This record gives sequence, C-alpha cells and structure tokens, in this order.
Amino acid sequence: MQWKNAEQPKRVSFIYRTFGSPQSSLEMVIRGLPPRAHDSFRVRVSHVPVNPSDLIPITGAYAHRISLPAVTGYEGVGRVVEAPECLSHMVGRRVLPLRGEGTWQTHVDCPVHHAVEVPDSVPDLVAARAYINPLAAATMLQLWPVRDKVVLLSGAGSSCAEHLGRWAIRHGAKRVLGIYRSECRKDRLHQVGIEPISTFDLRAVSKASSLADIVFDSLGGDVARSVLELMRGETDFIAYGLLTGKPVMVGAGIKAKYHRFHMRDHFSVLAGQGMQSAFSHIWPMLIETPPSTPTVFPAQEWRQALAGIEKPGGQKPILDLSGLN
Repeated sequence: MQWKNAEQPKRVSFIYRTFGSPQSSLEMVIRGLPPRAHDSFRVRVSHVPVNPSDLIPITGAYAHRISLPAVTGYEGVGRVVEAPECLSHMVGRRVLPLRGEGTWQTHVDCPVHHAVEVPDSVPDLVAARAYINPLAAATMLQLWPVRDKVVLLSGAGSSCAEHLGRWAIRHGAKRVLGIYRSECRKDRLHQVGIEPISTFDLRAVSKASSLADIVFDSLGGDVARSVLELMRGETDFIAYGLLTGKPVMVGAGIKAKYHRFHMRDHFSVLAGQGMQSAFSHIWPMLIETPPSTPTVFPAQEWRQALAGIEKPGGQKPILDLSGLN
C-alpha cells in the first residue's frame, strides 16, 4: 500500500564512494527509488542525528565490512509511506527504520520486523536519537545491574554516558560519578545528578576508580587503563567505546573483571524478542529524562553539522531532511 497523499520523489542520499574524512568523502546525491521489497516498509525520513558512530565508518575504520558506495547513518525517524497490504494500517505512522539501509536519505526501506513504532508522546527530535545510545545504555544496565553500587563513567559528557548515568540513578545506584574531558560539560553533569570529575584531576580520578563497583568506559586509552589498574577485585569494567581512538591495554595484575560491549553482539537476541518489545521500557525513560536539546540543521547545511560535532561542548547536531524533495 502507498500513502496516497505522497508523491513519488526521487531519493536524496548522503553517500561516500571512498574512505576518508567525512567532510571530503561524503556527498549528497539524487537517485531513483528502487522497487520496494514485499516484506518492508518504505519510510520517509524526517530527522537523523549526527553521531560519531555515523562518521567513523566513513574514515575506513571498518573497511573490512563495508562495501562502497555506502549510505551513512544508523538511526533516525520518519513516517511509513508504503507498506505491505497486510500492514496497511501502518501507513502514516512514525517509526524508527532500524537495520535497513543507511538512514541519511529521504527514503529508507526497512524490514517490517525491524521497524519500531514511535509513541505519539515522543517528539521527533527525541525519537531520532532513541536507538544507538539509549538501546546500548539500557542493554548494559540490564547486563550489569547497578542497584546499591557506585558507578563510574568515563567520557561522561557523551550521549550514551549521560543515559547510563541518569538511568543508573533511576535504577538505584548508590552514587554515579563521571570523568569529563571538556570543562563545559561540568554543569550538565551536575544538572542530571552525575558527580563530575575532571580527567586532569588525577587524585580524584584515582579515588573514584578505587571506590567504583562498576565502570562504564567510553574513552579507552590511558585514562581507561589508569582506572582499570586501580579498581578492586570483584568489580566490573565495561569497555563500550573508544573516543580516544586507543584500545584499553589490559595487563597482568588487573583485579577487576574486564568486559567488552558491542551492541551488535546483542541485536539478534533483541530482534528475536521483537524490537517493539525491546523499546517498550525505553520510551518511558526517554519521556521522563529526555536527552539534551540538539542543534537542528537543514539537510543542505550538513557540512556545518559535521563541523558542529567536532566542537567541544557543542550540542548534538540533527539533520532535518523534511525540506528535501
């Protein structure tokens, strides 16, 4: 079925044909719409966030599992404009088009079992960011419960770390401390209940490391190694990001249990349970504790959005694709 009020425009996509810097490799192109697979929704995308996880593949970091040319983007929100006849009631509904094509394009074809319907109470600018960081944070908190524990976050100014911190408090953590790199993040951490620690305050970092029952690390590199070396036995260190670009060196004498978390390792289980079910407990938390307000850029200003994500302390950019024909 097709949304009768919609025309059949061509598809505008952000693609990269070579690996390199996003500013130089990414381009906006107009292409024809291919036939839709019978078991998929066609989604008219309205908003997509600009995440580090969207840009890192363009650099060639995962070249071994990416075929060029490729469309960038892993999450976003839009409305179903075409659907299988048996799901015609979904036409016009807002969904997250997960695990389909790259989301940085005006139209995305998504397998019906991977589309997540968005509640009316969740605004587009929240829904567009509901997948990568919230789902990862919620999954980690299920795997490593935090009730009555001291939680330490490295890279605490990141979006995923903020979800981890806020939701850890909601789940009954005794204390939540956060190591931040940019001074402009300090006030935000205070606002959401995370005790801020500067990465340059080595004494405070050392004390927090020795107190922590659970560490969620998004940095890697020297900070992560220093924290891990100071943790007590019977504690957990979860490495889920590499914002420094350097791995965590796990040497002899480490007392804490080291864990590596990749969301993709858990996706098949979540998908098997039904993605709508996986998000059923995430939506209420996003409504109660929404992410910080983003800076919205028209799609034509995508280069400014890419530059914005590199500015320390800048608000997370979102591209508005609704103005593209």
